[in-house]
Amino acid sequence: MSNVNIANTHELWDIARKLRENHTYVDLTHAFHAGQPKFPALPDEQRTRLFTVAEHGFEIDQYQFVGQWGTHVDPPVHFVQETRTLDNIGVEQMILPLVVLDFTAEVARDNDFSPSIADVEAWEERNGSIPDGAFVAFRSDWSKRWPDAEAMANADEEGVTHYPGWNVEVVEWLIDNRGIVAIGHETTDTDPGIVAHGGSLPTELYLLGRDRWQIELLAGLDQVPETGALVVASWPKPKDGTGFPARVFAVLPA
Repeated sequence: MSNVNIANTHELWDIARKLRENHTYVDLTHAFHAGQPKFPALPDEQRTRLFTVAEHGFEIDQYQFVGQWGTHVDPPVHFVQETRTLDNIGVEQMILPLVVLDFTAEVARDNDFSPSIADVEAWEERNGSIPDGAFVAFRSDWSKRWPDAEAMANADEEGVTHYPGWNVEVVEWLIDNRGIVAIGHETTDTDPGIVAHGGSLPTELYLLGRDRWQIELLAGLDQVPETGALVVASWPKPKDGTGFPARVFAVLPA
């Protein structure tokens, strides 16, 4: 690093200053806690206060939760053996162009909504082509139901869940034709609730099988424009990690 050009270093610092001063930051992450909405088979979070300021001069909690907890990242290995784990997703993939596909009107009419390729093409007619290497988020405003677990699941009288989601056809098109790096959504599953209730998650399996990753249970997409923002998604680095709570935020022009 001793050969780094000082002028280039200052250029990066100038970019950082402009990002701080001329841009707005939107947190896209739920604060996680015990009793929050979750995949039904998962155990709840547990916290234990090990040390307190009053007794020890410092405060430390012990957290016990599954990797897929709250707003979280799913790496390929979550569904596909011998594929990338969390520690093998490079940091260069943690800051990406953010594309927000706003399907709130469609979801309001049909809670089981899943977009078509034509829907994505209609988005591109308004906003231009999805850039290569993008993070594509499905905005449904479902996150406004958080942290009401029943409202998030939206089950009918027979127990069938009804919430929006992706499908294989659209995800395949985004990967093959737009070179996306990752997707995100506000629901607990990649696939629609009626599909997930049936016991299969074909779209999630397809996405992770194509060596992409995703963020589930996003928040705040109603505060981000459809195009023109960046997303920063970061998480801890457990060796061979299969999932972990993430901190995700958007950077957009002030």
